[in-house]
Amino acid sequence: MSNASSELAAEGPHIRVGETLWPVRLVHHAQSRRYKLVFDGARGELRLTLPRRGNAARALKWASEQQDWLSEQVGKSAAPVLIGPGAQVPLYGIDRRIEWAASAPRAVRLDGDDLRVGGPADTVGRRIERWLKAEALDLMTRESREIADRAGLRVGRIGVGDPRSRWGSCTHDGDLRYSWRLVMAPAHVRRATVAHEVAHLRHMDHSADFHALVDELHDGDVSAARAWLRREGRGLHRYRFG
Repeated sequence: MSNASSELAAEGPHIRVGETLWPVRLVHHAQSRRYKLVFDGARGELRLTLPRRGNAARALKWASEQQDWLSEQVGKSAAPVLIGPGAQVPLYGIDRRIEWAASAPRAVRLDGDDLRVGGPADTVGRRIERWLKAEALDLMTRESREIADRAGLRVGRIGVGDPRSRWGSCTHDGDLRYSWRLVMAPAHVRRATVAHEVAHLRHMDHSADFHALVDELHDGDVSAARAWLRREGRGLHRYRFG
């Protein structure tokens, strides 16, 4: 059995490159006439495009045979971290070990440096992801409104998503949207991003006045937070939840 087909599991398709499993996102495309393999370094995954009616197992077998190309590509990025029982995932900038027991409650619970969870083992990753997203939305909603209230600014709707190219955004209507993965970053980094987006409620630009307002709204070193995101932010996308 090929490397690729042997890794078709509940967590989704993967390809083994050396000793590391890399997740593969399958994309069926109506205009595709052949296989196309692309490495997405930002998300730490391989994207395999195949014809609309293409056979996924054959496509994965072909992809797994491209070991020279795969080794060169993945060598430029940190290996993905597959989240499940026993794995570690950062929360507020601190690595938390996932302690799982089948008889424990299904709901995720933070206990010191551990995330405790029960229920089916094969759904732990997805439940951890849902819990992190809920934590991120609740936390950044409260922080956004508190910071905006202090500045006399009005916030519209607040949401979270998983964009690759930005950590937050602000619309002309006052709606704010953040990357939920900020909940994995240190608190000062998350709060600096919130201050940045709230400041856009007054200045829809990156002028000197805008940056002065961000400095006023943030309770820490904005430059240090930006430096952390430039240095470490990309790594937050390597955590895979199934």
